[in-house]
Amino acid sequence: QVQLVESGGGLVQVGGSLRLSCETSGRTVSWYVMGWFRQAPGKEREFVARTNYSGRTTYYADSVKGRFTISRENNKNTVDLQMNSLKPDDTATYYCAAASTLGALVRGRESDFAFWGQGTPVTVSS
Repeated sequence: QVQLVESGGGLVQVGGSLRLSCETSGRTVSWYVMGWFRQAPGKEREFVARTNYSGRTTYYADSVKGRFTISRENNKNTVDLQMNSLKPDDTATYYCAAASTLGALVRGRESDFAFWGQGTPVTVSS
């Protein structure tokens, strides 16, 4: 099994930055596809970013492209999400996810990811 624990969420003003971190444990995930998703109050969970095993291939939702950066350090078992120029629409609970299939990298669907963290809340105040 794979365990994922997110941290780094909190309250930030519009235009500010936060860095979320996901620490993995259990089975090694160094070759897994890792992703970040988010769920705003009253809305469905949506894709934010994902990366391949090396971190060199990344995909982003249009709404965060140019503002968010996903990165991973396999030797530290961490996957981070740097969030800049935050907007009120970024307010959500952010979830880290892991997938053992390459399809997750190509499709990026929520159903492709088998392992999930408990989430960390982010609130962007205007």
